[in-house]
Amino acid sequence: MNRVVHFEFGVVKPERAAKFYTDVFGWAIEKWDSPQPYWLISTGDEKEPGINGGMMVHADMQPRTVNTIAVSNLEEMMKKVEANGGHMVVAKTAIPGVGWLAYFKDTEGNVVGLHQFDSTAK
Repeated sequence: MNRVVHFEFGVVKPERAAKFYTDVFGWAIEKWDSPQPYWLISTGDEKEPGINGGMMVHADMQPRTVNTIAVSNLEEMMKKVEANGGHMVVAKTAIPGVGWLAYFKDTEGNVVGLHQFDSTAK
């Protein structure tokens, strides 16, 4: 089954947003050493239901929340999205050592991420 596995907040000021979510919810937020500035969000104990996420400054500087869905074959799912009225907005991109990521807009204008786990991604 294709499940939501990650959320991402698009923020304008990451440090301010990190302080807000830490102070309000007690989340642990730390900057990740990645190709672009990105902060990882741990929302709680892994033994409890829920997902973790991240935050970044999007290129268009627009705040948004993106849910990311794990898929077994990213390219196949990208074709399926487009065949059903959605369109890709960010092409397949490697997250080194983690996997492949792409973003699409659904028929209602929501931005959604697709992620294929692959530790060999470069």
